[in-house]
Amino acid sequence: MTKKKTNTGKGLLMTGSFRSAGMTFYLRHGQVVGRVAHSKERRSNTLEQFVQRQRMRHTIALWHTLKLCGPMFTESKTAYLGFASLANRLPAVFVPCTGATSGAALLMPGIPVSDGTLPEVKQRLGTVGADAALLTNLKAGDLRQNEQMILYTAEQRIEGRTPRVRFRAREVSRNEMTVVDGCLALTGDEFADAMKGWALVRINGERCSSQGIVTRCEYYLAYTTEEALRTAAKSYGGLTQ
Repeated sequence: MTKKKTNTGKGLLMTGSFRSAGMTFYLRHGQVVGRVAHSKERRSNTLEQFVQRQRMRHTIALWHTLKLCGPMFTESKTAYLGFASLANRLPAVFVPCTGATSGAALLMPGIPVSDGTLPEVKQRLGTVGADAALLTNLKAGDLRQNEQMILYTAEQRIEGRTPRVRFRAREVSRNEMTVVDGCLALTGDEFADAMKGWALVRINGERCSSQGIVTRCEYYLAYTTEEALRTAAKSYGGLTQ
């Protein structure tokens, strides 16, 4: 038989907790404590809060597929936290809470794919002769014998009616790279694709360089407009002052 606890100071006999008028009351260290059980008040959704929530939604959508490539974010407690701290600095994109675009992930410049202590590889898209190219500031002599070069490719796809970004990663051998003005570059038709982006990451054991996607893709811009913001906010019940 369980002995009942008694708050002798108030004469209130309690064995657990009970709710009344939207409050939950319970006994703690001989004192009756109350807290709000529920609230019917509308959730605050100021412009600043809405923008941050949209950023976080997009960060999660991007991570959902990037994590499948095993990206390295060595400067944070977890890879996700490292990615999120960087991805939350990207431009906000606005999508409604329901419908085909509610789970959209959008390709844009700067999507982080790694964070580490090796020197960053400066990268840009250009041409070498008639060929499209991913140009870097990396000289052949900069690479150490045991270093790897991993190329991340991001592709904007429309799956059904939902925009998704799909990532893949592969090791690049040194003989795949060509020297342009003393620096290493990758060439090929794929680097002309305006629905793709790339990042070349240096890896040496447990260390990596900090890299973000370079791309010509502008598909995401339609989701950054004032109209897109208004439409998305309305689907969440509007903004609060």
